[in-house]
Amino acid sequence: MSVLDDIIVGVKEDLQDRKSAVSTLQLRDMAAATAPALDAFAALGGNDAPRAHLRVIAEVKRKSPSKGDLAHIADPSVLARSYADGGAAVISVLTEQRRFGGSLQDLDVVRSSVQVPLLRKDFTVDAYQVLEARAHGADLILLIVAALSDAQLTELMGLSHELGMNVLVEVHTVEEVERAVAANARIIGVNVRNLKTLDIDRSVFASLAETIPAGSLIVAESGVRDVADVEHFASLGANAILVGEALVRNNNPQEAIETFSRAGAAVIANR
Repeated sequence: MSVLDDIIVGVKEDLQDRKSAVSTLQLRDMAAATAPALDAFAALGGNDAPRAHLRVIAEVKRKSPSKGDLAHIADPSVLARSYADGGAAVISVLTEQRRFGGSLQDLDVVRSSVQVPLLRKDFTVDAYQVLEARAHGADLILLIVAALSDAQLTELMGLSHELGMNVLVEVHTVEEVERAVAANARIIGVNVRNLKTLDIDRSVFASLAETIPAGSLIVAESGVRDVADVEHFASLGANAILVGEALVRNNNPQEAIETFSRAGAAVIANR
């Protein structure tokens, strides 16, 4: 069993507990009562024709399967505000609890503290999770092509759009890029971490980014450690980067985001 498969087994078990506590009908009512979703596509430069800036998706991330504990985040709202002050275009909140130490409560706390679009970062395999995301204030969800059939991908994207949310569609191979494009994904994230082994291979980004159609927003996921990595991904066509570990372990995440944004913009200007 791959790491991804193992994670999804746990996700489905935890999902059953939440379904027992809150019905789908209750979730739909909660989602309907939530303020309209913010436009994450626009925030990531989707309506900016020149796309002259590199956007940062800054992640609230307590731990990971590959590194274990990353940071003690006593109050996610404090970290989220520093991200917003640094100019993060989107704030990502991990809600998977077993491997990442996240929760929907973290999403609630961050939602109440910032007006930046929020990404619910999880392993979404069920329509219930899409409703949860909207009910708890998410504006954007993650769908991992490797975890879904084409029918599931289409269904979950459709529900997300019905609820006013955008979708970050994650790919790892050329075949997954083709599936994402066929599903009309507008925001495509290239994850350079192999979810079967958790190994990082930054060269994957170049080979996949060149296969993504013009007009799509391309997000570089995983592997961003420093300015050199930011410049690398920006030079290869990234419109945005998703950064977690490098920010939660930084004593000044606001300044780090500002530095990454400047470095990326300088590369894009000469691209």
